[in-house]
Amino acid sequence: MLQNVPTRQTIEAAHMLIAPYIHRTPVLTSAFLNNLSGTNLYFKPENLQKIGAFKARGGLNAILSLTKEQLRNGVTTHSSGNHAQAIAFAAAKVGAKAYIVMPENSPQVKISAVKDYGAEIIFCMNTPEERERNVQEVIARTGATFIHPFNNYEVIAGQATAAAELISDAGVRLDAIFAPVGGGGLLSGTGLSAHYFSPGTRVYAGEPEGAADAVLSFRSGKIERAPYVKTIADGLLTYLGDKTLPLIREHVADIFTVSDTEIIAAMQYLWERMKLVVEPSGAVALAALLKNREAFTGKNVGIILSGGNVDLARLPFGKEV
Repeated sequence: MLQNVPTRQTIEAAHMLIAPYIHRTPVLTSAFLNNLSGTNLYFKPENLQKIGAFKARGGLNAILSLTKEQLRNGVTTHSSGNHAQAIAFAAAKVGAKAYIVMPENSPQVKISAVKDYGAEIIFCMNTPEERERNVQEVIARTGATFIHPFNNYEVIAGQATAAAELISDAGVRLDAIFAPVGGGGLLSGTGLSAHYFSPGTRVYAGEPEGAADAVLSFRSGKIERAPYVKTIADGLLTYLGDKTLPLIREHVADIFTVSDTEIIAAMQYLWERMKLVVEPSGAVALAALLKNREAFTGKNVGIILSGGNVDLARLPFGKEV
């Protein structure tokens, strides 16, 4: 297992390792959203990725990096959905048992997918403490190897491949890349890829106002908790880790918060104008760009659409927030 921050070579090796198992998602554009934002937008639609989210990248890299001995008793993690699916998917690929701790209020679409990949689900209350306690119980009971959802360098290296592909495939030099931030695995990986593969490309994050811990941590330099947690973006509720925070502070230019109303508007643009099924968390990066569009007028901006595992029975369009 990696003990150090992923290097350029680490990210390139991760990409080679996971390439047979993932989609190289396309780079898409939208004349409507370019006109609306006043920028040239290049979308990386990870909603089209295996398991419907970028997290397939980090989950696969982490599991494919384990030894046979580490896989012998299976793997475990805690997640509200997308990382849960990633670990269940990757474990199935290598024939390992997966034990997934999920909050009891996780979206049904994500619960069903984890079950479909053959994992055993252990439900818990939706607090970081209960997630951790249940994972420790699984480890004590089974001897499974724990793969942290984001505070893990193999996971970060895998997530970094999304931005590496975007930089390579956009066809222009990107002035900026926007990514959402929850635990920071994608954001720290995006920052590293920009640093190694496109120096001068600045990285920004979008974060829900109703889960605004990363912006506080970014400013204070220590892991903070959100003042309150209430957002439609259920995939971004976790706070940063001791591996992701330093990378974000070093390689990310700023973190912008957005309201649920702004998230839903961005989500609706993606559905209606680009015909992309994107979940609320996946629309946060676009929402952040649109809210701060004046600062990026005329620039080439990459947008990572992180996932598309939306519960179709709970679409927010036309509802009061």
